[in-house]
Amino acid sequence: MAATPPQLDRTFTWRGREIAWTRLGAGPPLVFCHGTPWSSWLWAPYAQALAHEFTVYLWDMPGYGSSSHLPEHDVHLGVQGEAFAALLEHWEQEAGTRTAGRRPHVVAHDYGGAVALRAALLHGARYRSLCLVDVVALRPWGSPFFTLVGRHADVFAALPTAVHRGALEAYVRSAAFRPLVADDLEALVAPWLDEAGRAAFYRQIAQADEDWTAELEPLLGNLDLPVHVVWGAEDTWIPVDRAHRLTDALGGGRPTVLPGAGHLVQLDAPVALATELHRWLTTVR
Repeated sequence: MAATPPQLDRTFTWRGREIAWTRLGAGPPLVFCHGTPWSSWLWAPYAQALAHEFTVYLWDMPGYGSSSHLPEHDVHLGVQGEAFAALLEHWEQEAGTRTAGRRPHVVAHDYGGAVALRAALLHGARYRSLCLVDVVALRPWGSPFFTLVGRHADVFAALPTAVHRGALEAYVRSAAFRPLVADDLEALVAPWLDEAGRAAFYRQIAQADEDWTAELEPLLGNLDLPVHVVWGAEDTWIPVDRAHRLTDALGGGRPTVLPGAGHLVQLDAPVALATELHRWLTTVR
C-alpha cells in the first residue's frame, strides 16, 4: 500500500471501550468494516479513493487496531455487533442535518460481515446497502490454525516472542493467494507483536464462537435492502462455496467471484475489487 493511511483521529466511548474512527470526503455516507486479525488499515486505500464521491467512515473494532485493548473487555461478535450499532447511532447524531435521513452504505470483510449483519438483524441498524466481501456469516468458518488456537489459546499466548511472530506471520500469509510484500506483512502483524497486542490477538480467537453466526442464519432472508456478495476464488480461510450458500440464504442472486484472490482480496486483487465496489455503489447510490 503506497499511500499513507489516514489516522483514526476521533474516538467514541462505549461501555468503557475507546473506539477509534475517522471520516473522509463528502457525499452519501459509506462505512467500511474490517475483520480479524485485521484493522481499518486494510480498507484505507479504498476509503481514500471513494472519498471523492462519499463521506467515508473508517473504524477499528474494540480490541483491534487503534481502539482500546483492555483485557477485561470481551471482543466476541455479540459485543462487536452492539458496538457497531451504537457507533452508527453516534455518527448519525454527530452529522445532524448534514446527512439527515441518509442511511449508510456498508462494505464489510471477514468478521466485519457478521458484525454488520448482527447490527442490522438484531440491533436495529439500518443501511442503504450492504456489500459482503469474503465474510464470516455461515458455519463452518475459521482456518485450521484459527480453530487450533481457539482450543488452546492459553498455550499459544505463552509462546516465546520469536515463535509467536513466526506463527503469526505464517497465519497472515495463509490468508493471501499472492505473496505478501514485506511492508504489507509488517503492517498486518505489527499490532499483535507487543505484550498487549499478543494477548489481544489470542483473546479475540479464544472468544470466537460459531453460535454468534448460528443465531443469524435463519434471519438472513429478512434483510430488506440491496445486498451484494463478493469473494476471492482462492480463499482457503472461507472457501468460495460460502459465497453461493450466502447468496441463496439472502434470497438469491449471484455473487461476484474474483479470480486470483484469496481471503485478503484487498491485497490480492486491488484493481478488481475497487472496480467491483465502485460498480456496486454506483448501482445502489
